[in-house]
Amino acid sequence: MLERAESAAAVTVSQERITDDLERLLILLPERLQQALAPPGAQQDLLEVVLDLGRLPEARYPDRSVDLDSEPVSGAELAEVIDRLGEFGGDNRAGIERTLHRISAVRNRAGRVIGLTCRVGRAVFGTVAMVRDLLDSGQSLLLLGRPGVGKTTALREIARVLADEFGRRVMVIDTSNEIAGDGDIPHPAIGRARRLQVARPQLQHRVMIEAVQNHMPEVIVIDEIGTEQEAHAARTIAERGVQLVATAHGNVLANLVRNPTLSDLVGGVQSVTLGDEEARRRGSQKAVLERAAAPTFPLAVEIHSRSRWLVHADVATTVDQLLRGATPSPEVRSVASDGRLIVERPRLTGPRRMRPAVPAAAPVVVSLSSAVGGQPRLLRVYCCGIAPRLVLQAARSRQWPVQLADELNRADAVLAGRNQLGRHPELRRQARDGSVPIHVIKTESLPQVQRALERLLRRHGETVPSAGV
Repeated sequence: MLERAESAAAVTVSQERITDDLERLLILLPERLQQALAPPGAQQDLLEVVLDLGRLPEARYPDRSVDLDSEPVSGAELAEVIDRLGEFGGDNRAGIERTLHRISAVRNRAGRVIGLTCRVGRAVFGTVAMVRDLLDSGQSLLLLGRPGVGKTTALREIARVLADEFGRRVMVIDTSNEIAGDGDIPHPAIGRARRLQVARPQLQHRVMIEAVQNHMPEVIVIDEIGTEQEAHAARTIAERGVQLVATAHGNVLANLVRNPTLSDLVGGVQSVTLGDEEARRRGSQKAVLERAAAPTFPLAVEIHSRSRWLVHADVATTVDQLLRGATPSPEVRSVASDGRLIVERPRLTGPRRMRPAVPAAAPVVVSLSSAVGGQPRLLRVYCCGIAPRLVLQAARSRQWPVQLADELNRADAVLAGRNQLGRHPELRRQARDGSVPIHVIKTESLPQVQRALERLLRRHGETVPSAGV
């Protein structure tokens, strides 16, 4: 059974500093609405101002909505705001130069603007301590959460910290100028990170690839991955060794697993037919759903509020649990009233402990020690570009004598991904010099790993049952 062990991490979230240039947004509004929003209390936590033709103007806050006046919005007032603002782009959005505010249009069938959503954009400094350790790992990170919870705000702060404090080459893919603001000069909130603007939202996937091909980034930051083309571009970028930090459509990780368009971000889902023995062992039907590949994003965070984030430190394991009907137990991070970062970690109370997450790209060795007393010899396998959890999962499911090792000179074999092996010429040379065979698989999936281990064990002199997949 899982229980939560609460511990106060030795981290204090620095005092938040918020800048919003709110007066530059308010000055666009009709004068009567500027007066209604003049008191500081009316501006505190303001999310957006909604102006719909013939309806009362409305101010929206995280927990309520307030009518700003008793007179409905007129066509003349909408035209006045649009005239001050300028033209809208192809995505029906406009902005204010060097601010983070966003104004979106609602049009009628004839194309005339009959409503405006004026969203307040804020730069929040000092919240990145919630996930600073995840950024330091170099693994790709996916942010999820309901609209308005602060995903883009967090993304903006992460881009600044990676560029300014970590010294990484960061490129922001800024569709609709929502991350770095309107205009040719990006908002200071992204620090030294560079920004690529996207002419039309439909071109975001092309600009993502262009960023890698032309600008040699170490990190790419993307807001709202929402199409299959963008998901495919993200995987292509990750396979080139570039760290991704992105948001995606979905409140929780389970939403992506069920979304056929975006499920590839977390490994994809495929239907697998199990053998009779395996189906009996699992207590399931023969046709089951399994993860198809390693996730594009090994790390994921569900943002439930500005002070409460759920961290999935091993997305692959979480997806496997969801597909088998189990309930994942993510790490819960929250900010106490005194500014301390509180981390609640899931823990097994039984004899088995949860294994720490291991980066999928880290070299891992599976080792076979000598047979003793008739016991099968352990196969030592060094993994290059293969997720360790897949090797462990394949070995456990078949009860094969396989272990993970961490040094090549102790390995009996190397298990490598086809796309990764070419990046490690020194590894190939060391394996050749040490007479360690290399087994290459095309894709990182459980069936491929099972078949590879079966062949390696047979070569090693072990009698093993067929993987049956």
